[in-house]
Amino acid sequence: MPELAISVDKVAFLIEKAREYDVKEGNADPDSGSNPTDDDNLDVLTDDGSDPVGRELSAFIGDLNEDEQVDLVTLVWIGRGDGGVDDWNDLRARAVEARAEYRNPRRETAQYLLGEPMLGDLLADGLDAFGMDWTDERTTADSSSLGERNENEPTKRR
Repeated sequence: MPELAISVDKVAFLIEKAREYDVKEGNADPDSGSNPTDDDNLDVLTDDGSDPVGRELSAFIGDLNEDEQVDLVTLVWIGRGDGGVDDWNDLRARAVEARAEYRNPRRETAQYLLGEPMLGDLLADGLDAFGMDWTDERTTADSSSLGERNENEPTKRR
């Protein structure tokens, strides 16, 4: 089984953030101008190009090293069914070749990944193909169980 250059924790973070990003849609309320509550908060899921989650994802992906970025692309390809874990080396080689053609590989890799519809689900499916569980406590705000937590203690923040 191939070994990933990117940690499951980083991929889990990307899955969660990508799912937040993926729910954005086109302008559903073009004549808005009133209070969001009066409009049933229709504008909350509107993608107006200034989405902070998109900027956060782009910056996070751009800060990854080359091997981590290549592994992300390969995981997406496995997640969308371009191959399986047995095809990892071939798919990864294709990802390296594609990256070599970019003028600005860090930025363009982030753009490519953010352009993939359902990025979070594709990454999750890619990890599932490896049999890796990314859904444990690492993505929650407080990793202690209710039994371990003092009820008077404030919730831990990361």
